Amino acid sequence: QVQLVESGGGLAQPGGSLRLSCAASGSIFSIGAMGWYRQAPGKDRDFVAAIRLGGQITNYADSVKGRFTVSRDNAKNTVYLQMNSLNPEDTGVYYCASRTTPVISRSAVEYDFWGQGTQVTVSS
Repeated sequence: QVQLVESGGGLAQPGGSLRLSCAASGSIFSIGAMGWYRQAPGKDRDFVAAIRLGGQITNYADSVKGRFTVSRDNAKNTVYLQMNSLNPEDTGVYYCASRTTPVISRSAVEYDFWGQGTQVTVSS
């Protein structure tokens, strides 16, 4: 079992920045890759970014490429999502997820464990 806890959400102005954190605990040795997803009200949960924990392989949704950066701190068992140049379309609940297979996936069904989510609101 892996437990994931997101933090760092809140209110940001358009053009602003936020950094989300996802702290992992439990069977962390089993984690091969982690992903970030977001869900806006009334919409599906969409892929945002993913990182393979062994190495620096990352992947981003086209809508966030160049604005968001996913990174990891293995010593702290934490994955981060740095979000810059935020716009109102970035509003939603952000979730982190983990999977055992050390391959990046954009498909939510391929992730085994999920955090509870953290709200991000971008508004002036």
